[in-house]
Order: sequence, then structure tokens, then C-alpha cells
Amino acid sequence: MTEIRHTGEVSSPARSRRLRPALMAAAVATAAAAALTFLPPSGGDEPAATASATVLEDIALAAEHENAYGTVRDDQFVYVDAQVSYARRSADGKRTGIVPAHRVETWEAVDARRDGLVRDAADPRGEHALAGLPPGNRFHDQSSSYDSMKSLPTTAAGMYAWLTKASGAGATFHFVTWKDSSYVEDRQQAMFLVAGDVINTAIVPPAQSAALYRAVARIPGVEVDEDAVDALGRHGVAISRTDGTTHVRAEWIFDGKTHELLGQRETVTRDYAGLKKGTVVLDTAIQRRAVVDKAGLRP
Repeated sequence: MTEIRHTGEVSSPARSRRLRPALMAAAVATAAAAALTFLPPSGGDEPAATASATVLEDIALAAEHENAYGTVRDDQFVYVDAQVSYARRSADGKRTGIVPAHRVETWEAVDARRDGLVRDAADPRGEHALAGLPPGNRFHDQSSSYDSMKSLPTTAAGMYAWLTKASGAGATFHFVTWKDSSYVEDRQQAMFLVAGDVINTAIVPPAQSAALYRAVARIPGVEVDEDAVDALGRHGVAISRTDGTTHVRAEWIFDGKTHELLGQRETVTRDYAGLKKGTVVLDTAIQRRAVVDKAGLRP
């Protein structure tokens, strides 16, 4: 629910390749070794260790050794099958309702050039095309396609710099649209949300995936919850951060053993913008991820 961060209004998930769909997930892990990471705190020179940094390093190690998808070809599609629930403002803008959990399947071209497909059980159309972004299109290199993910940095420092740039006012990517180029919010929360959009909308290659989690470990205010539950009732470990302006807590829920991303949740932590404390404005659970040869083809 990107839009709630700025306007105080709740909008439906984006249907455009230029907006944040909050439907999908990245590839992370099947195995990990326990590790402790020491990171420079914001504004200081001494290393600091946190519980969230430890968990994120475990996830990064698992992502680094992930090879579940083998060789991914440019002519293939990334498939994600998810259960999704979200808050949506009524047409007259006076009421906010919760769209019940429903199935959403997405096929995105690995090279971003060809049209993909979205099947959404809550969409009256049933399905619609996910428009391709041919070379020359200004969003071609800013999409969540696998090829775009391959171009991201492979170090924590490089990825942190990329997140800083990607979360800047006016930055527009496949998975994020800022409503107002002059808007400023909790910058660290914006970075956390961009990272969440990446892992929720893409299969990220191992090196970039590991770098992303290590970069997130450097963001101040990131916390860990040892017992979180996703939209399908699966228990896991959550990495979270709460926005100081909107009071919405964003959580990424991982399997405690495999470190695979299970889903994401966004919850209002105090009464805000007509929403009561505890309202879940976004709830996703990933059921399957795969690479397939054709849009519309299930693995």
C-alpha cells in the first residue's frame, strides 16, 4: 500500500507495470548457516550488531547459495502464484474496505520486452496483459524483470546506494510510484519499502539478493519478530520496520528453517487516516514461484 505513506488515503494495488503491485516474491533460500554480522550504525564509526542483522545475514547466506531456478533464459517468464488481501478506498472516497484474500497469478517476461499476464480473481476481467517494456522505453531498465535485477549491485554498499537513489523523491520504478516529487517521508522507511517491493515482485539472482538483504541490515530501525504468521497461517520469522509518519508497520515473513520468503504484511499500528489500530492493509502469501516458457503456463 505505497500510497498510504504520502496521502493518508488507501488505494487498491496497482495494475500497471509502473506501479507497485505488492503481489509477488523473490527467490531466496533453501539452506543457511548461522552467522552474526557487524554493521556500521548510522552516523557512527563503531560496528554494531542487532538481532535483525543476524537474521538478515542468515537470509543473505541462504540467498547467496540459491540455485532453484537453474539457467534462466531471456525468452522465459517469471511466474508467481499468491494469495492477496488489501485495503481499498470506495469509489466516493468516503469508506475503506478490505478485499478478502484471493488468488493472483503473474507472468513477467525475463527480459521485460514481451507482454506478460496477470490473472486476478478479484478483477472483473479475470486477466489482463502485463505490458512489455521494449528497449528505449524509459522504464525498461527500471522494471522488476529478472534481467533488470541482474544489473543491480552485488555488494551491500552498492545496493545500499541503489536503495537510497531508488527511494528518492520523484523516483519511479515498476514496483514504486511516488505521488509527488516534492514529498519527503521517513527516508529509511522508503528504502525498506523499495527493498520489500523488489523481493515481492521479482526473482532476484543470488548475488543481488544477498546484497539486498545485507543492505537492508544497514537501515536503522529494522526489527525482528521471531513468531510471525502469513496470510495462509504459516509461521515464520519477520523482518519489519514501522513508518514514523503513517504508523504502518511493513513486515517480510520468512520460513524459519529454509529462509524462503513466505509473504508480506502491512499493519496500522495506531489510528490513522480513518483506519483503526491493528488494521491489516496488505496481506500476501506466496504459494509458488517458478520460471516457465510461456505467459499463462503454470509449472
